[in-house]
Amino acid sequence: MPYYNISLSQIRKNVEKRKKKYVDDDSFIFDKNEYSIGIIKEVKNNFGETLTRVDGNIPVSLPIETSQRFLFISYDQTRGSHGLHKYPAKFFPELPRWLLQKYSKPSNIILDPFMGSGTSNIEAMLLGRHSVGIDVDPFAKFLTKVKTTKLDVDELEESTDLLLNTLVKYDPKKINKKDIPIFPYRDNWFDQEILFELSYIKQLIVDSKYSNDIKDFQLISLSSIIRSVSNADNNCTRTVVRKKLNKNVYPSMALTKFAETLLLNSYRITEFSTIVNTDISVEIPDDNDARSIKYPANYFDFALTSPPYANAVDYPRTHQLEMYWLGLANGSLTPMKKEHVGTESVSVDDYKLLHKIGVVEADKIIESIYKVDPRRAFIAYKYLIDMEENLREVQRVLKKKGKYVIVVGNNKIRGFNFESWKYLMSLSERVGLKVNNYFGSEIIKHFIKVPRDERINTDWIIVLEK
Repeated sequence: MPYYNISLSQIRKNVEKRKKKYVDDDSFIFDKNEYSIGIIKEVKNNFGETLTRVDGNIPVSLPIETSQRFLFISYDQTRGSHGLHKYPAKFFPELPRWLLQKYSKPSNIILDPFMGSGTSNIEAMLLGRHSVGIDVDPFAKFLTKVKTTKLDVDELEESTDLLLNTLVKYDPKKINKKDIPIFPYRDNWFDQEILFELSYIKQLIVDSKYSNDIKDFQLISLSSIIRSVSNADNNCTRTVVRKKLNKNVYPSMALTKFAETLLLNSYRITEFSTIVNTDISVEIPDDNDARSIKYPANYFDFALTSPPYANAVDYPRTHQLEMYWLGLANGSLTPMKKEHVGTESVSVDDYKLLHKIGVVEADKIIESIYKVDPRRAFIAYKYLIDMEENLREVQRVLKKKGKYVIVVGNNKIRGFNFESWKYLMSLSERVGLKVNNYFGSEIIKHFIKVPRDERINTDWIIVLEK
């Protein structure tokens, strides 16, 4: 007798309904040769400002005036391998797709120094561009590796069927407690029954006979349900348990959610794997940093990125539960946090004195923040120092006349508007990059919510040229 009465046929029916909705959305054709052109019209936002709205794919020939404001409506955030795992504040695919087509050519080598979940790298692959993705975050590197790896479709189908058929035979007596990972506050984050279920799924994956690429794909599918079956708030970057939320987590939830996610993700990665060109490379080096890019001078044809915002998303904390289960972390996250651009992990000695970057507008705001909160002032200063190092490195590795496009937002720090995009343009010119153009992109959706006073309403797209 199985421990739970889990119906695999019902799970498959549920997934087929979700797939049907996915397939019937004809706003997107997942084929680089058949991208439809988006619908363009003028609209006004809540402040009465005129915006150019583009629904779907952005035409390469779209005219752009300096400081113009756009509203891009994305339909592709969950298509193909883009949808394998949620990730906060990530690129919507239409934007890097457009920028790649506008500023690069097939067979060019592309750089994303803050690759995050790998959206730029996926789009580069689909458009026939080689790419390098750099990130200090181990979860970002693992996720991007999975999302940009073509799988053998027959092996994928066979491994999925075997895993699901074994899954429904779940029995907690088969669980060895030594296989349940140990990490801080584990029993606060997860109910015991869920711990057993997740451990069972992970061991089935790890012990299987299939290739490491298949196993990694299945582990990312497992990772994608971790937050939803934990006691943490699903929609907060801070990974916190909110008792008032009354979150409903129940026995068998991890098993059924994983089964549905695996089936849907298998469909997504199959869609990606059947069209991607394996002659196109994606490199994800282990020993690089956006501030220390270990590639030769004049190597890349084009660079684009969406760097972290100052004081906005704590990525290690956001993905801590996923990293614990994947074995990418097992204790304090502080050393990992300190490596990130925009980190909040700073020492008292760092902010005893006021620091200035040498950009008049930025220094005025940093000084104002310092009067209220010296620690936050140093965090803002350090963010700009780190970004200047990145700008200098990208300037070095870009070919002459090559462009570097940065998509960055503003945020509030202790009530002061910290206009990163303006400061970055000044720093760019200081390291030898010319500001070619800049324009705004209104933000309408992010996967994970951030507090209202930290919410960013506009991304600014800066086009720099060497």
